[in-house]
Amino acid sequence: MDKKLGAVLRLENGMEFKGYSFGYGHSCDGEVVFSTAMVGYPESLTDPSYSGQILCVTYPLIGNYGVPDEGVDEWGISKNFESEKIHVRGLVISDYSEKYSHWDAVRSLGDWLREQKIPGIYGIDTRELTKVLRENGSMLGMIVIEGESRSFPVPDPNRENQVAVVSCKEVIRYGSGEKKVVLVDCGVKHNILRCFIRRGVELIRVPWDYDFNTLDYDGLFISNGPGNPEFCDITVHHIREAMAKGKPIFGICMGNQLLCRAGGAKTYKLKYGHRSHNQPVRMVGTNKCFITSQNHGFAVDNRTLGKDWEPLFINMNDDTNEGIRHRSLPFFSAQFHPEASSGPTDTEFLFDEFISKL
Repeated sequence: MDKKLGAVLRLENGMEFKGYSFGYGHSCDGEVVFSTAMVGYPESLTDPSYSGQILCVTYPLIGNYGVPDEGVDEWGISKNFESEKIHVRGLVISDYSEKYSHWDAVRSLGDWLREQKIPGIYGIDTRELTKVLRENGSMLGMIVIEGESRSFPVPDPNRENQVAVVSCKEVIRYGSGEKKVVLVDCGVKHNILRCFIRRGVELIRVPWDYDFNTLDYDGLFISNGPGNPEFCDITVHHIREAMAKGKPIFGICMGNQLLCRAGGAKTYKLKYGHRSHNQPVRMVGTNKCFITSQNHGFAVDNRTLGKDWEPLFINMNDDTNEGIRHRSLPFFSAQFHPEASSGPTDTEFLFDEFISKL
C-alpha cells in the first residue's frame, strides 16, 4: 500500500474518529449507519437501499476476499452485484485487508472503491462508533480526507427522494411465462429479479412513479428501496388503484411500507434501523421463527393498521413490524429480504406463496 493518507469521520454531534483513507481519495457526506453482517460487502455496497448513506461495517476485517467480476448471467443481470454500481456514499471499517484471496476475486476492495469514486476510511474503532449510533441514533456525518476541508451543516439524504434517484428510468422486461408480474422498481436488488425469473413468470419492471395500472398483469410486486416512504405518494396512489382490482400484491422492505401506506397505515423512522443478516422474526399466530437479512431505516406503525389488515411477521428483538397481510384479499408483504443476497434464505418460500396466488 502507498503511504497512508489520513482521514477523519466527523459526526454531526461533534464526535470525530481518526483513521486512514482507502478507495477514492476525496471527502463525502451522508447519513452514517451500521451493518452487523459478517460477509457480503460486494452485495451490500451495491444494494440501492444504501443510497445517501455512509456505511459502517462492524465485522473487524473487510476486504480479505476481494471483489468478483462484473459479468452478467443468462438474463443480462449482474452475477455478483445487486445493481449496476455502488450506492453507499462512503465506507467505514476497522481493518482493511489490502491483500485478498478468493478464487472468484479479480480486484481489491480499495481498487473497486477507487474506480467507482467511493471514499473509504479504515483504522477506526467501529465498535465505539456503532455504540454511539445505537445510543444516539443514525446521524449525519462526513469522511474528510487529509488536505481537504468540510464542515457542517450537510444535506440530509432523508429529506430527498432517494427512490427517484435509484429507480429505473424506463420499462424493462425479463423472462417469459404464462403469468405476468409487474415489479415496481423502488431500488430493486438483482436477486429479486432472479427469484421471479427462475419461477417461470414474465417480469415487467417499471419506474417508481409509472402508472402500471395501464398494463395487463396477473400480480403486482413492490420492491425494496432507500429513504423515506413519504416521498412515494404517487406510488401509493397507484397501489390503491391496483388493490381495487383484487389481484395478488407482494411487497418487500420499502414495498412493505408502501403497501401499508396504501392500506391507510403510517410509517416512522427507526432510531438506527435494521441492517444485518441475523434479524429474528416470528410469523404472527405461530411459533415459526426465521433468521432474516434486512436493510431499512423506516418501519410500519402496527397501531395504525386498519381492521382489514394484520401483522404477518414481528421482529423478535424490538417487536417492530416485519410484514403485513390483508385479512381477506391476496395482499401481503415482508419488511425483510427473503431473497437475501447476501444473507440467509430461510424465507424465500414467500416468492412461491405469491406465485401460487397468481
